[in-house]
Amino acid sequence: MTVYVPVWVWLTAAVVFGCSAYLSMQLAAFVYAKDAPLEGGPVPNEVPAAALIAGAAFVGAIFAMHGTDLAKLAVVEVIVFALCAAIWTDVTRGFIGDWFTLPPLVLVIVLAFVEHRAGPVVVSLAIVTIPFAIAAFASKGMGMGWGDVKLVALGAALLDIQTSILMYAAACMVACGIAFARRKRTEPIAFAPYLATAIAIGLIIPSAPHLG
Repeated sequence: MTVYVPVWVWLTAAVVFGCSAYLSMQLAAFVYAKDAPLEGGPVPNEVPAAALIAGAAFVGAIFAMHGTDLAKLAVVEVIVFALCAAIWTDVTRGFIGDWFTLPPLVLVIVLAFVEHRAGPVVVSLAIVTIPFAIAAFASKGMGMGWGDVKLVALGAALLDIQTSILMYAAACMVACGIAFARRKRTEPIAFAPYLATAIAIGLIIPSAPHLG
């Protein structure tokens, strides 16, 4: 059944999500203002703020268009806020701040228990996250950072197993392809932009569970 949503509703959602993305980057800059870029990590770069704001606005509009209720829309907004902040810290500092992965991960897990769907979430977390954790352990947090693993866990809790695996596989291939094209195959890269984009796409495609 198609749900009619007035234009002003999804436009408002787009504006709110876009503003949230901007505020998330400002908060990340404030929280990690005194943190120097990670030694041996990715080379600090400029964050594509306009692209993040536009992407966040697009996600908000899509969810609003589908008639998502306010409670779930608020949860999605928190997730998008966290993803944008994670991208900012990784691009500018070379690591993903725990403040923008662990709290939203706890929120998603708590909601899963409240909505009686904890089983699939736990299974997805284990199956999807463990390989990344092994990679982080094997590379001593340099080839694959533990912040990346926590971000992967957030996506695994949000999406089903199939969607998570598909999105993360695509993210890895795109990241490797870009690194190869830039002839930087041996240099560390900020992986958060690829992971966060994969999570966002996974949230809006029809096969994703959309937070229950």
